[in-house]
Amino acid sequence: MASLADWWMNTSCPVAGLPSLRAVAILSAYVAFLIVAGAILPGKVFPGTVLSDSTRLHYKCNGFRVLLLLLALLGYGVQSGHLSATIVADLAGELFATTFAFTVLLSLALYLAGLLSSNAKSSSLKPKFHGNFISDFIYGVQLNPSVFGIDLKFFCLRPAMMGWLLINLSIAAKQHDLLLKSPDHSHAITLASLNLTSILPASIASSSIATLPIITVPMFLYQVFTAIYVLDYFWFEEYMTSTWDIIAENFGFMLVFGDLIWIPFTFSVQAWWLLAHGTARDSIAASVSMPFAIVTVAVFVIGYAVFRGANRQKHIFKHDPTAKIWGKTPRVVGGRLLVSGYWGIARHCNYLGDLMLALSYSLPCAFYSLCPYFYPIYLLTLLLWRERRDEARCRAKYKEVWKEYCRIVPWRIVPFVY
Repeated sequence: MASLADWWMNTSCPVAGLPSLRAVAILSAYVAFLIVAGAILPGKVFPGTVLSDSTRLHYKCNGFRVLLLLLALLGYGVQSGHLSATIVADLAGELFATTFAFTVLLSLALYLAGLLSSNAKSSSLKPKFHGNFISDFIYGVQLNPSVFGIDLKFFCLRPAMMGWLLINLSIAAKQHDLLLKSPDHSHAITLASLNLTSILPASIASSSIATLPIITVPMFLYQVFTAIYVLDYFWFEEYMTSTWDIIAENFGFMLVFGDLIWIPFTFSVQAWWLLAHGTARDSIAASVSMPFAIVTVAVFVIGYAVFRGANRQKHIFKHDPTAKIWGKTPRVVGGRLLVSGYWGIARHCNYLGDLMLALSYSLPCAFYSLCPYFYPIYLLTLLLWRERRDEARCRAKYKEVWKEYCRIVPWRIVPFVY
């Protein structure tokens, strides 16, 4: 009977693999770079939310600079021939398995750290046990564990989000290589089709390089959308300091797995699908029509405006309740609940923006398979559950004020629908 490892290795899943020493080396270098760059590069320090013991953490938000430096160094490595642009995609299975093993080990270490800090007084480190190992392991026992002054919960979002971008770019590079070997790549984007020849050196503009395939239109749309999202995340990195995960959730396997495995390896499913089903000229997702592409871009732009706008308004209001929103003094219920801007349209308008963004990542794959829609379907399920949980928590916390807020803002996520 074949072993479980043999079955796993023989599946068609692009991240099927086993841990390896080279994956350990790559991931160790990756994390070490993020730690060193984060410590060295300048960045504004933002105060976190006041905790139950009246203390607050401070976060150095220089992730955007760290990401740009990382991309510059990797780009130089690829250009000089020291690195392969497809290495992440080629070793995806080994990197996934090694990261998963690290996730389990880190979660165990977090649990042990909680046991050893039973006498801690601070809200960040004082352990809160659930009564059984499974719950403690999954949900975590400490709010803000740290190592050598590094807040692990905040830090782990960096390898997660940057890892998602690096996986996407490596998959794009792999598609580029496959197109170069294809006898028919007329469906692919070229420098000439992008009208970039006018800004290129004449030696390049007039050569065959201008007509070489880059990637397909569906892959291009997906790559641009997700790259903008990741860059935006780090440009507004300080907004994460006021999110529920940062201020209220203990750091255990659930969040570690979500950061290090779920975000980079499952959010890239559309890119993997396009690589397999949208590279060859006769493949089902090799191209999209212009009207469909315009609709896809519109979904992304509107989703981005709602998502970023809503989160920005919430963040600004928490730090300065008098700051104007859409040019007007904010309207507040009970002195605490914002009902201006996007928050006067729906109680969780940011969820609507997030869902539209998730849909825009999948639309370039058209409707040939449910597989590329895994992420928006998962996100819809998650946000519906989270919205119900938030509503119950707010009803208990704000009582009559919440009832008044719901009367003023009757829609939960989608105006006039839900």
